[in-house]
Amino acid sequence: MRRSGKTPSWVVPPALRGYRIEWLRHDLVAGATLFAILVPAGMAYAQAAGLPPVTGLYATVVPLLVYAAVGPSRVLVLGPDSALAPMIVAALVPLAADNEQRSVALAGLLALLIGGILLLGSVLKLGIATGLLSKPIRLGYLNGIALLVAVSQLPTLLGISVEGETPWEKLFAAVPKVLAGETNLTALLLGLVSLALILVPRWLKWKVPGVLIAVVVACIAVAVLGLHEQVKVTGALPQGLPAPALGGIGWADVVTLLPAAAAIALIVFVDTGTLSQSLAAAKDGRVSGNHEMAALGAANAASGLLGGFAVSASTSRTPVAVEAGAKSQLTGAVGAILVLGFMLVAPAVTEFLPAATLAAIVIAAAAGIADPAGVRRLIGLSRSESLVMLAAFLGVTILGVLPGVAVAVGLAILDFLRRAWDPYRAELVDVPGIPGYHDVSRHPEGERIPGLLILRFDAPLFFGNGALLGSFVRSELDEAADGTKRVILAAEPVTGIDTTALDELVELDEWLDRHGVDLVFAELKGPVKDRLLQYGVGARFSPEHFYPTVSAAVRAFQGEDRQG
Repeated sequence: MRRSGKTPSWVVPPALRGYRIEWLRHDLVAGATLFAILVPAGMAYAQAAGLPPVTGLYATVVPLLVYAAVGPSRVLVLGPDSALAPMIVAALVPLAADNEQRSVALAGLLALLIGGILLLGSVLKLGIATGLLSKPIRLGYLNGIALLVAVSQLPTLLGISVEGETPWEKLFAAVPKVLAGETNLTALLLGLVSLALILVPRWLKWKVPGVLIAVVVACIAVAVLGLHEQVKVTGALPQGLPAPALGGIGWADVVTLLPAAAAIALIVFVDTGTLSQSLAAAKDGRVSGNHEMAALGAANAASGLLGGFAVSASTSRTPVAVEAGAKSQLTGAVGAILVLGFMLVAPAVTEFLPAATLAAIVIAAAAGIADPAGVRRLIGLSRSESLVMLAAFLGVTILGVLPGVAVAVGLAILDFLRRAWDPYRAELVDVPGIPGYHDVSRHPEGERIPGLLILRFDAPLFFGNGALLGSFVRSELDEAADGTKRVILAAEPVTGIDTTALDELVELDEWLDRHGVDLVFAELKGPVKDRLLQYGVGARFSPEHFYPTVSAAVRAFQGEDRQG
């Protein structure tokens, strides 16, 4: 048998299919540029999550390599994220009891659970979950997270050691020490200078990452001025490759962490899916949500298995890669390999890196995920959605991150139910000079067709709003002129119906029949008509009750009226 020389498509990583050799130079340069911020960012977010800095590098290298092999997005940088740090802390602190080794093991277990949930979600085709959190809820959640992340790093920025499980507890514990003059002014100065060195290049849109400038300047200052005895420093990293660190965990830990893992998995996928789809849309492409979920699951599981913690797409490092000219996932792989080289060859470089600089990196990242402009815009557009945003913000900042996430998800579901429970309803009228039939509230000059009432109900019919449809039709009939013979329900928005709503619909039809009024449907979806037949009411709603368009239903009525 003759074999083809073509490499099977499944052997080539998805994001590298169709790779062009002229992209290689761009990917190598972008990977080197990305490396400059991967090390400090990974260490900083590990610190924010209450974990040893080296775990942040493990959580950087492993997911980048895994995603480069299986990820669907052509350019997307995975790794530790400032928005996940407080959620990881909230999940681990009650179980870790200030034991660093146990914290690392629990963080790995949490990442494994998150990976497993995401992989299961992909198998169950739950990629549509990107739409679960509405824009108001995401605004409230992200701004709340930004505030908590910044607050959690203030004691470190001030050079003060405090105890506490939550960011607010740490802040309140730091206040008396600040008032007592215990602020480490050297650490504070290093932190503020680092913050300025990060933010100013960002505002000026420099190509050199401000994080790299801040880290280099801070390390040189500590080394040259001998400040390592005056301020807390990161210290040299352990030399070695990522390795399993899951000792001492049991099934009780799995059960305890599972709710937190589910909440974090949702946030990880929603944030990553949103960024992934945005990048794809900018290139006139699209990414499968289920494929993205599977790749995220694999990356998180691998990170947890090899000494890291939960990761997500980075909204700060991905743009750096894009602006540096990245063409494919080879960029992330190059960055990961350079980080590995750094860990093996030069781990002592971080010996002079001050903790205040890492705190500044995290605070700058928190400022990046906050969106005050989006808040102002939403307040100007919708009062009700602004209240939803405020509730999500308060849920995160007051109740805590994980309860706040639960509040946000609950609000998303309640907001959906509210819209479905009390949907928009309208009477449609004929507007001279405009084809079709239109909402009378927007066109008060429109005219009713004698003997006919055209109504629209903008939601699927289910147990929560079936009675509302009946009340709506009855109230509109009461206001209509005497002599109405037929009601046309413009049913295009009715995309589903359950048994409770069906009973309400039959009851409405019987009531109309007793009052000498027919009920017909226009533009009803085929699957909904099939459901009516399935429920055994096909005899009541025979084919002459359904019309392809509102205009067809009107013409049929007018033809019958003339014949009568």
